[in-house]
Amino acid sequence: MSAQILDGKALAQHFEEEMQGRVEALKAKAGGRTPILATILVGADPASATYVRMKGNACRRVGMDSLAVELPADTTTGQLLARIEELNDNPDVHGILLQHPVPAQIDERRCFDAIRLDKDVDGVTCLGFGRMAMDEAAYGSATPKGIMRLLEHYQVPLEGKHAVVVGRSAILGKPMAMMLLAANATVTICHSRTRDLPALVRQADIVVGAVGRPEFIKADWIKDGAVVVDAGFHPEKCGDIELGPLTDRVAAYTPVPGGVGPMTINTLIFQTLAAAEKALG
Repeated sequence: MSAQILDGKALAQHFEEEMQGRVEALKAKAGGRTPILATILVGADPASATYVRMKGNACRRVGMDSLAVELPADTTTGQLLARIEELNDNPDVHGILLQHPVPAQIDERRCFDAIRLDKDVDGVTCLGFGRMAMDEAAYGSATPKGIMRLLEHYQVPLEGKHAVVVGRSAILGKPMAMMLLAANATVTICHSRTRDLPALVRQADIVVGAVGRPEFIKADWIKDGAVVVDAGFHPEKCGDIELGPLTDRVAAYTPVPGGVGPMTINTLIFQTLAAAEKALG
């Protein structure tokens, strides 16, 4: 069996071309006003700075603008909340991204939840998660929403399938499970402390690795013909799933890198554009 590669990099480039046209149309309709994503970076973590820069570059590729807000590492929760409120009140800002993680002295959850729902384009607020889980309008968490867009594009059947999500984080594992459930999959949520984890993974038609540990999910846990989605990326240049032995026996898989990662950033831009269209259109 030759597995289908779920190529997130190529798909993100395709979607960027589509968004370029939408941005130009919106600018023409809104008198030249440009969709803007505000990115907040607290401290000087090199990896976080790289991610913020990549998101800014993605905005510019489709004709949008990025407003970079950089705060010192000793910023307090109150100071960060004040900046978020300024961005909430700024009609020229259509989406707000608070780069995770923030320094330890900051109440990250409180700051996430301060982002106004219509500007929560990264899908990180409790209100947004609750609305999404109840099938109400909200922007989904960028990584799981990007995965769903990837699966939809490649016409991966979800209805009636057994999906096993390994990971339970608030912005990946939990919303991923809710999105798959909304697509009529039967969902099992597992994590690093799940008993008999290999046996549960072997039951899966669709496996989503979101546990945050390099190659934690072994290839021999995964049955032939499954669809494998690896949402991890680690310094070892690997994901959460041992992909090497799987490429000739599963139905489809996301490569690492080049699978889920590009779709995460693309979904953030996609949702910012949608927010701008609502605000300006």
